[in-house]
Amino acid sequence: MGNFRKLSRPASHRVSMLRTMVSQLVKHERIETTVAKAKEVRRKADQMVQLGKEGTLDAARRAAAFVRGDDVVHKLFTELAYRYKDRAGGYTRLLRTKIRVGDAAEMAYIEFVDRENELREAKPATPQPPQRAPLDPWAKSRASQQWAGPKLTKSSGSDGL
Repeated sequence: MGNFRKLSRPASHRVSMLRTMVSQLVKHERIETTVAKAKEVRRKADQMVQLGKEGTLDAARRAAAFVRGDDVVHKLFTELAYRYKDRAGGYTRLLRTKIRVGDAAEMAYIEFVDRENELREAKPATPQPPQRAPLDPWAKSRASQQWAGPKLTKSSGSDGL
């Protein structure tokens, strides 16, 4: 499974909980949970969407081995793969909501971006700055030419003496 938070649970319970939560996130596209659990679910949900985008039989088998339900696997490989075909990553967002009354745990919504009825609109992609040519370290910089005063040269004639 990799390096995950322990979440105060034995390994089998932790894996089972993550499988269920990722499946529910794919099915409902938004769930509310604690911030720590949401951060772990985000990692696995993004991996599952990436498998859906691959679209191979091997990817389908790997996704089916983790998520619960054929309808969830079908949604990963059809609807979500089509929705995020042009997106390079960051398929989910975490929105902190409140502090739970019983144990003061920090709660958050985790949801897929670019969906109907989302809680917050996705930010537009920032354009990449144009590539600059590499600088020649031996050339004089424009700044030194701009701010340096004119060069004074010594004249060969007498200056009045």
